[in-house]
Amino acid sequence: MTTEQSNDHMVKEAYIMSQDYIRYVTGRTSKPAPSVATAALRHAGNDLLEKYPIFFKRWPRIFREVCADNACDYLFTMLDEHFQPEKPWQKKELTWSGILSIYVLAGQLAIYCQKNGMASVLEELEFRVGQYVERNVCPKIRESGGWSGFIERYARKEEPEHTIIRGCCGVLLLLGAMSLTYYIYRRRLY
Repeated sequence: MTTEQSNDHMVKEAYIMSQDYIRYVTGRTSKPAPSVATAALRHAGNDLLEKYPIFFKRWPRIFREVCADNACDYLFTMLDEHFQPEKPWQKKELTWSGILSIYVLAGQLAIYCQKNGMASVLEELEFRVGQYVERNVCPKIRESGGWSGFIERYARKEEPEHTIIRGCCGVLLLLGAMSLTYYIYRRRLY
């Protein structure tokens, strides 16, 4: 199923996020994020890379067996292993961080493929990651209100200092308006 064939907004968003994030991390787009969810994904991916750079340095070793013929299957095997419950009777909960890891891992594989002469795989990877999310994630997050929880968790938050500065400016503006009103009122009395 492609995004054009689906009328389900949540599924369309899964494909858009996949395409945008892979293009973003491989430098194949300089456009702004096409949606709030993709902006949140970009922000969360950048935040992870900034906070845990050592974690990302190990991926080239893990991907060394990847070739153009097996790149997507290799990724999905890794993801399926990650999301399998530890015991057969347990149910593995899908968390927002787990969903983020799908896209970030796909992005790391895309970077690896691009650097190692397998750029022809990138479009297929974009599409198949969208399919994977549609099949394995969308049914589970539909119950939790769609992508809104992801956006709430990973969207860029305003810094506390900015909130304080904005509050102070608002108070100063209010005091200035009150002083001006008082000045005009007093002038009319005299």
